[in-house]
Amino acid sequence: MKLLKISSVLITLAISAICSAQITKKVEVKMTEKDSFDYVVEQFADIKVLRYQIPGWENLTLKEQRLVYYLTQAGTSGRDIMWDQNYKYNLKIRKALENIYKNYKGDKTSEDWKNFEIYLKRVWFSNGIHHHYSSDKIKPGFSAAYFDGLMKATKTALSPTIAAIIFNDIDAKKVNLDESKGLLEGSAINFYGKGISLKETEDFYAKKKSPDPKKPYSYGLNSKLVRNAKGQLVEKVWKSGGMYGAAIDKVIFWLEKAKIVAENKKQADALGLLISYYKTGSLKTWDDYNIAWVHATEGNIDYINGFVEVYNDPLGYRGSYEGIVQIKDFDMSAKMEVVSKNAQWFEDNSPLMPEHKKKNVVGVSYKTVIVAGESGDASPSTPIGVNLPNADWIRAEHGSKSVSLSNIIDSYAKAAGKGKLEEFANDEEEIVLAKKYGEIGGKMHTALHEVVGHASGQINPGVGTPKESLKSYASTLEEGRADLVGLYYLYNPKLQELGLVDDWKKLGMESYNNYIRNGLMMQLVRLELGANIEESHMRNRQWVSAWVFEKGKNDNVIEKITRDGKTYFNITDYEKLHDLFGQLLREVQRIKSEGDFNAGKALVENYGVKVDQKLHAEVLARNKQFAPAAYSGFVNPVLVPKLDKKGRIISIEVQQPKTFAEQMLKYSKTFGFLPSEN
Repeated sequence: MKLLKISSVLITLAISAICSAQITKKVEVKMTEKDSFDYVVEQFADIKVLRYQIPGWENLTLKEQRLVYYLTQAGTSGRDIMWDQNYKYNLKIRKALENIYKNYKGDKTSEDWKNFEIYLKRVWFSNGIHHHYSSDKIKPGFSAAYFDGLMKATKTALSPTIAAIIFNDIDAKKVNLDESKGLLEGSAINFYGKGISLKETEDFYAKKKSPDPKKPYSYGLNSKLVRNAKGQLVEKVWKSGGMYGAAIDKVIFWLEKAKIVAENKKQADALGLLISYYKTGSLKTWDDYNIAWVHATEGNIDYINGFVEVYNDPLGYRGSYEGIVQIKDFDMSAKMEVVSKNAQWFEDNSPLMPEHKKKNVVGVSYKTVIVAGESGDASPSTPIGVNLPNADWIRAEHGSKSVSLSNIIDSYAKAAGKGKLEEFANDEEEIVLAKKYGEIGGKMHTALHEVVGHASGQINPGVGTPKESLKSYASTLEEGRADLVGLYYLYNPKLQELGLVDDWKKLGMESYNNYIRNGLMMQLVRLELGANIEESHMRNRQWVSAWVFEKGKNDNVIEKITRDGKTYFNITDYEKLHDLFGQLLREVQRIKSEGDFNAGKALVENYGVKVDQKLHAEVLARNKQFAPAAYSGFVNPVLVPKLDKKGRIISIEVQQPKTFAEQMLKYSKTFGFLPSEN
């Protein structure tokens, strides 16, 4: 599960250098970005591209640096997979756009050319022609005739049918969650063959039975569902020798190198299982790997690699490819471990029905980490926190790993603009609280969301997995449930008792102010006027906020104030709001535990999809003064190995790409392992 960045929260973390006690051999590294680091690469359309540092890199041993290097190479080797998953023509279109960009010799001062460059950068950022967040097809700011001229001038080959798709309304939505348009028929995501219906898919997977019903396999996670020549439904498995095999073989190549320099046996064993999974496509091996990975907690380096999050599948089966490589942030991890050690207390004292509480919250591992490289679904747009694995039965029996990406959060904070808080906060008290407690509040909500939230609660015996019972609403309900766990405990003296905050009440007040302000207003800057909310995390923030706003009306818990033509939300009773969050958490857990699809659908559709158009227009108008980029993402630092005469790595230097285009073109050249169509 991912916790996406919430743009209204200004989070600043003090990143500690990795302690010298962990060092066995230092490696000289030129870190030219230390003195005056430029976090912002560039801004275009609704996007700001940033850089992040790898603090403490020079304190890793050479063996640790090699492990990080091999894991980042493995992750990026699967980049093309994400592009093809997102849309069947993405690789063909990317190849054509990049050929034009590299070879066009005509007028590069015209508005048309500038708009072409912006379009290409937006496509790069989204790993395809659909917006990374809204999933709407990205609209070019130039004409089809101009594009045709560019292709002719650069001798670029692209079929007229595919070229036309860039401009027309075919495959307009990557992930459609509007049932009236058909969850599969209305989605351009490349997970299902043409003409396959929702009922056919559900019937296909209903026939699949796991050997142990209490340990269900993640059917559909690593395959595309298609028809064979006889019209029967079959899976094209993503594995070596199967679909995406050319890229997966490269991933395996680097993972095998990583296994050789693993920090310990448990880490090496987990890597071995991941390699076996990629070779065989076995979902049993995937489960075995996740169990081994959860228990591999020793060492300074960790990683995420595989077909992981199912947000891009409207039915919640198929995982998008991603990779994240992490270095432990020792100081922050020690502080956050306190939350992890007290996970059972949080579960026992939650407002859940007794039968929905876990009697034994197992193995919740929480670390604050320093990202060293990201790929696929995690790049360029990245989460700020991750909790895995996603299989509920593994989490219940073996626990999970939760991480907060500290240097990513740090870069967001240092690159953030000024003034938005003052514009949208109701009064000076809110502003003062936000400036004093916003940083720690954001950090604590991330920890509680990932460690306690996703680990809490249990499903009733006989109820299927959330993707089976709650279907297209499973993701947003799960993210909202985890948010609610965090919100419930952010206003609780236990945080102060544990030494995590100096004033639990003020921290809770600020956190509630921020969540309501963002959920009901500020996140709307990410939408075009008139649009519904489609993305799971945006939906959950709105349905949580809108539900408590409505249910608290009789007691005036949250006031909607209009002052000088501007709207503000003012919380009048934090105790009652705390109780409302608890009531909603109890109900959402009941929905998940009982598999109550109708109640889950009603909650999301009634509170999380439709937008107050008058308020939306107002928010967009107020936000214009900030020259906003609604979304941010990152280029990755480049790890450059230095070799001796025998080809052995003797040092690794961290370099920063100068431009977004430089990195994207290098990736296509170096990691373009897939043919243009799969």
